[in-house]
Amino acid sequence: MGLFVVFEGIEGSGKSTQSGALAHRLQQAGVPVAAVREPGSTVIGEEISRLLKTGDDIDPLSELFLFSAARSLLIASVIAPALERGDAVVCDRYIHSTAAYQGYGRGLDIAAIHKISNIATRGIVPDLTVLLDLPAEEGLGRKTADTFDRFEREAQEFHRRVRAGYLELAEGDPNHWLVLDARDSEESLSGNVWRHVWPLVESRSASQGARP
Repeated sequence: MGLFVVFEGIEGSGKSTQSGALAHRLQQAGVPVAAVREPGSTVIGEEISRLLKTGDDIDPLSELFLFSAARSLLIASVIAPALERGDAVVCDRYIHSTAAYQGYGRGLDIAAIHKISNIATRGIVPDLTVLLDLPAEEGLGRKTADTFDRFEREAQEFHRRVRAGYLELAEGDPNHWLVLDARDSEESLSGNVWRHVWPLVESRSASQGARP
């Protein structure tokens, strides 16, 4: 099996930048990599993403099922095949976003979310989840207010609950989470991520009897 790395964090935390940087660096190192994001990276997933960002009549439970539907398709069509080939997969958001936003943020039952996520993902979990952490007001401050989507327009208290949820999830599984201060420079963050990811690549290459 390949290596599965996920980037998580509140709005404005730099997930897209850092996930893209890691994917590029893996490619430069000769590692086959699939770079994906949630919801999206499939035709249907992109349409679901548009609905979730712009719709004004989507209740929390419907959000949960829409995210899960997009995730299930992404797993089946991209992530699972890539991992089976032994490739690396770098994903911008995954199951922990659903727990943080729909669970801690919206107030849906966390245990139920985990069950639905496990069904949608066929039990595929990340080898490493990188949490780019910073205060909610600072993350939103990095965004342009007149282009806020439906989630970004939520009150700061919502985003504080999401951040707290992320930190609680990370605290509960420290062996599979890397928590970084998103206020560090892009170069410092990408270097820190690389120092944690490359040993995982090497260990998988050794177990397969070949270098990446």
